Amino acid sequence: MTKEENEKRLARLKAIVSNLPAKPGSYQYYDESGTIIYVGKAKNLKARVSSYFHKEVDRFKTRVLVSKIHDITYTVVNTEEDALLLENSLIKKYQPKYNILLKDGKTYPSICVTNEYFPRIFSTRNINRKWGTYYGPYSHIASMHAVLELIKKLYRPRTCRQVITREGVEQGRYKPCLEWHIHNCGAPCIAKQTYDDYQECIAQAREILKGNTRELQRTLYRRMQELAAEMRFEEAEAVKQRYLLLDGFCAKSEVVSHSITNVDVFSVTDDERTAYVNYLHVTNGSINQAQTFEMKKKLGETPDEILQIAILQIRERMGSRSREIIVPSPVDMTLDGVTFTVPQRGDKRTLLELSEMNGKQYRFDRMKQAEKLNPEQKSVRLMKEIQAALKLPKMPYQIEMFDNSNIQGTDAVAACVVFKKMKPSKNDYRKYIIKTVTGPDDYASMQEVVRRRYSRMVEEGLPLPDLIITDGGQGQMSVVREVVEGELHLDIPIAGLAKDNRHRTNELLYGVPPMVVGMKTDSELFRLLTRMQDEVHRFAITFHRDKRSKHALHSELDDIRGIGPKTRDALLKAFKSVKRIKEADIQQLTDIIGSSKAEIIFNHFNKKATI
Repeated sequence: MTKEENEKRLARLKAIVSNLPAKPGSYQYYDESGTIIYVGKAKNLKARVSSYFHKEVDRFKTRVLVSKIHDITYTVVNTEEDALLLENSLIKKYQPKYNILLKDGKTYPSICVTNEYFPRIFSTRNINRKWGTYYGPYSHIASMHAVLELIKKLYRPRTCRQVITREGVEQGRYKPCLEWHIHNCGAPCIAKQTYDDYQECIAQAREILKGNTRELQRTLYRRMQELAAEMRFEEAEAVKQRYLLLDGFCAKSEVVSHSITNVDVFSVTDDERTAYVNYLHVTNGSINQAQTFEMKKKLGETPDEILQIAILQIRERMGSRSREIIVPSPVDMTLDGVTFTVPQRGDKRTLLELSEMNGKQYRFDRMKQAEKLNPEQKSVRLMKEIQAALKLPKMPYQIEMFDNSNIQGTDAVAACVVFKKMKPSKNDYRKYIIKTVTGPDDYASMQEVVRRRYSRMVEEGLPLPDLIITDGGQGQMSVVREVVEGELHLDIPIAGLAKDNRHRTNELLYGVPPMVVGMKTDSELFRLLTRMQDEVHRFAITFHRDKRSKHALHSELDDIRGIGPKTRDALLKAFKSVKRIKEADIQQLTDIIGSSKAEIIFNHFNKKATI
């Protein structure tokens, strides 16, 4: 599209906008082919639609949407609620490209109670309303099986698939199956359990599936008391066992006070591209529906904008008629007969926190699944996290850490480990023998190593690290900064890992002067940094240990000119110690290593003795 054509397009669209009414309604945007690409709603159509065409629109995705618009239509309604409902129905019908849409990822199972003469109760993923009543769906499969197991213990509904009719039972057409013999079924097919009793059991099972467990408990308790008063103790005992089973189930499943009934709970957890909307339905303090939905952001929608459309779509999908909806913040919408609650404390606040926790856990699980399929994604995420925490100019692709190791200044060494994309790059590890420092001076040793490391990298034109992390607090950071910035004039960010009085790493420091970075010590990023710290410790200590071992194995024989390792080893094997070699005569030495080398060793030790 040429510049002139684009200007004509915008002029035509602005002419349409200028004639829009200042009333509530829904608006639709069309692309060049006449396909609806976006549906919106507004309290004031003219004000809302004109906002898309302001020059100061700063969201990139909104500018992309505007560049695709070739026509605009709208529908005026009486109220804002009607506009919201119309928007929802149009989104469902046309599935516009730039509208956020619910995404399940999979079909969750429901529990079906069939419409048969003797109904069956089972889980299924296939919904066909003409076969029975469905309860769910259940996103937590274990919860669904717990409910089915409770119903099985309480009411023993039949599990066989044969078609049973009243006439067939009266005519004795059926035979009991194994389930009756092992007491898992009352055998209504052979009239061992009456039709009325079976139907009463199914009715009570339906109440459990609806979440009305507390009311059912009260009914059972009253029935137990009535039977006991009538001296029907065996029947009362059977009812008591049901009551106790149900009470145990309620104790496990009840979340808050059972006075909270028929309530929907919504919360939103989002990242740059996706929002995760968690939905809970609570009856009598028990959650009987729970699910998290994914919604792909199309235009950088805010959590409040996402919540509005999600509430309508999810309630419709789940068949909810709750008159109260608990949300994390005020929503700019109204629904007929529905109250929106933003709890600050108490049982309702507990429910909201539970919903938020489930949404965050779902997001975390999805992130982990994605990172397993694409390990690079995890590295990029962690680099972005540390960039954000330290406010670095770019992601720290290459991180370097240093550590010193010595025993009272002897065999002093240092090590540098390199991490690229948050993973160890062992080919880039370096070992250093301290050359200019005498005695145990960690600060001077650190400065020597840093000076040698980066002056050489500058000379050779090698890429410098994006971040240096010192193994220590403010002192280590200061001496490293003196060399990096003061002497070498390099602009490399420097952070430090500080320890507490128990020698445990508990703080990440950064800045001038160094300040504690707000980061939880049990976070994934902080644990990774401490693993980096452990790696540089390991590398430095291993190098120091090797150097110390070589020093310990050094003997006086190594200092004799003309005597190599093989001769030394042969003598030590034969005489066991340097002392015995010193005491040996020339013939004993000749028998082991030959006359010429024997003469060298004999002369060396005897000259020393003479001196």
